[in-house]
Amino acid sequence: MAVDVVGGIACGGVAAAPEDLGTLQLFREKGMIMVAASAPTSLERPWAVETVNQKIRLWIAKLGKVWVEGELTEIRYQPNWASAFAVLRDSGAEASIRLRIDTRAYTQSPVPLTDGMRVVVLAKPEFFVKRGELSLWVEQVHHLGAGDLQARIDLLRGQLAREGLFDQSRKQRLPMVPKSIGLITGDNSHAMRDVIEVATRRWPEVHFTIINTPVQGAAAAPAIIRALGQLDENPDVDVIVIARGGGSVEDLLPFSEESLIRAVYLTETPVVSAIGHEPDRPILDEVADVRAATPTDAAKTVAPDAFQERAMLADMRQRSAAALRGWVDQQSSLITAIRSRPVLARPLTIVEQQRELVSEQQQRARRAIAARIAAASAETLALRARVEALGPAATLARGYSVVQVIDRETKQAKVVTSIEQAPPGAQLRIRVSDGSISAAGIHREPAK
Repeated sequence: MAVDVVGGIACGGVAAAPEDLGTLQLFREKGMIMVAASAPTSLERPWAVETVNQKIRLWIAKLGKVWVEGELTEIRYQPNWASAFAVLRDSGAEASIRLRIDTRAYTQSPVPLTDGMRVVVLAKPEFFVKRGELSLWVEQVHHLGAGDLQARIDLLRGQLAREGLFDQSRKQRLPMVPKSIGLITGDNSHAMRDVIEVATRRWPEVHFTIINTPVQGAAAAPAIIRALGQLDENPDVDVIVIARGGGSVEDLLPFSEESLIRAVYLTETPVVSAIGHEPDRPILDEVADVRAATPTDAAKTVAPDAFQERAMLADMRQRSAAALRGWVDQQSSLITAIRSRPVLARPLTIVEQQRELVSEQQQRARRAIAARIAAASAETLALRARVEALGPAATLARGYSVVQVIDRETKQAKVVTSIEQAPPGAQLRIRVSDGSISAAGIHREPAK
């Protein structure tokens, strides 16, 4: 970070006059400060290195004491030394600063200071003129106990849960037989050997893509995130296992780092958490798609058991064969039962029954038709007798006759109903019951 100072320098509420420092640009990286000076220096009037360092020391001395939190690493101390030395770094290993710890603060700490321990120190920044190095002179060291760390972890756990990172709906199912298992663990660690041995014993054809990373300390979380990205981009890796063989809350702190948790949440490949610590579970267990209690359990989860699979296939074959035999027996019994039915035992029985029924129906139809014909015949005879009784033939039979006159031109015969139709000389035809008589009109006389 660069800070341009014009007319004065301010930091932590303390200002330095330009006549003390001139105009400076400060660059901070890993506890080192590099200074580039502008006016009142020039090419002809440069400052000596010691001058620059002295001015920086004066400015830093005005900062005063500060409380700083971080992780202790590279601790060095001998009983005959006047001070202990260490490096304090952020959990993500993005920044660090050297420490010079007062002997009393080091030796009188209630908990022995060790690498990886989370602490809060009260220190005064110091700048060494001869070496141009910045460090912190530590007067007090306060160890962040497991309870403090667990409280911070639980606070972060609640925040991430509210954001939905642990929702069951987003968790993915593991493949039954993965093409390749991605394994992130410590180099030559017990966790790595357990996962490989158990998985290979269960499924001899299993294939691993292994990336070894630190599994504790400040460098662990960034390294695991990088490995996670590499395995997620590998199309052959179907599942990723993050394994470690347990440890204290401090040891497992990287597996509760927010950056790692969010990286796992964004990973498209299913992730199995196998940290191996039951009482205080790291947050990784919550965001992972599957949580295994130990690396051995993780191997059993991602690699199917070949013996069990073969046994299951054999059992399925037996059950399928038994089911098929049972179905065949059932269908055979059904066919036997159907064949024993009268309709199949004597198939012509129903034909004979229907034949008798048809014959009976035919006889009934004939009798009905004959009766109908007889009734119709009797009715016809009666109607004929009535017609004959009313017809002209019956009248003729009783002695009556019909006289017709024949037209000389058309030869058509017309019944004579008036004497006007038959003048004397007219040709007549007289019909009687047994024939007709031709005659001629001689005389006509009106009725009286």
